[in-house]
Amino acid sequence: MNIALLSDTHGHIDDRIKRHVDGCDEVWHAGDIGDLHVTDALADITKVRAVYGNIDDQLARRTWPEHQRFEAGGLKVWMTHIGGRPPKYARGILPQLRVERPDLFICGHSHILLVQRVDAWGGLHLNPGAAGISGFHKVCTMLKFRIDEGQLQDLRVVEWARKRP
Repeated sequence: MNIALLSDTHGHIDDRIKRHVDGCDEVWHAGDIGDLHVTDALADITKVRAVYGNIDDQLARRTWPEHQRFEAGGLKVWMTHIGGRPPKYARGILPQLRVERPDLFICGHSHILLVQRVDAWGGLHLNPGAAGISGFHKVCTMLKFRIDEGQLQDLRVVEWARKRP
């Protein structure tokens, strides 16, 4: 199962993003979609799982949940937009992580790429950074990986200069 993980598009989608999503079995969007034309364009390419973020409007909030908990390729996944980062998680997140113990905890919001194994709850924390052109980041990032028999493999960072296409 090939996955593309992105966040913080803030209404922006272009051929660079689409090219990296093409060929993936699923794309996961960790919030701040900005406009549903982003997830619609991604859905034209492959299956989409998404959560809404703090900048998303009521339509996005009716379309996507705040939290997605699901199983993918034998891994337990929890995705939300505002999750914090180890060791400073958003309010209420760390106690839930310790109880639920997902294999992957995914969030966005910070625009800062992070991949970190976390002993406090026993899983992998992923933040793909920001794929949009709004915000303080100078480089757009996303993550791609493969899930095979309950193992995350071939994790790689995809990056490109933040500029209008």
